[in-house]
Amino acid sequence: MSAATESLPIGAVAARFGLAVSTLRYWEERGLLRAAERRAGRRRHGPDEVHRIALIQLWRETGLMSLDDIGAVLTGGASWRDVVEHRVAAIEQQLTRLGAAKAHLEHLLTCPSAHPADDCPYLRAEAESRYA
Repeated sequence: MSAATESLPIGAVAARFGLAVSTLRYWEERGLLRAAERRAGRRRHGPDEVHRIALIQLWRETGLMSLDDIGAVLTGGASWRDVVEHRVAAIEQQLTRLGAAKAHLEHLLTCPSAHPADDCPYLRAEAESRYA
């Protein structure tokens, strides 16, 4: 059997992805992974499940998706596109907030005032707009 078609013990799969075995068991309980095949009482995952694990990890890290969102996409139900569109919109909002945060921090670094928190007219106006 080649490595691409061979099933692997749950511990080896977990190590490959830098995950705890308990994480894979939890994902299985949540329905994100199909029940692992068992040999000699030990869970093993085949290539399809290894692929799903990689997708789950990818979407958690890069898409910042919740396990519920990932479950919706993996099951391919009618609303999976809505879930993804919602995540894209949330990421756009985060990008906007991050852009504003970066602009304020860069201003602090370049502000000619020795004490920007006290003396900067730009920051004073920005702060006053929050409580005026």
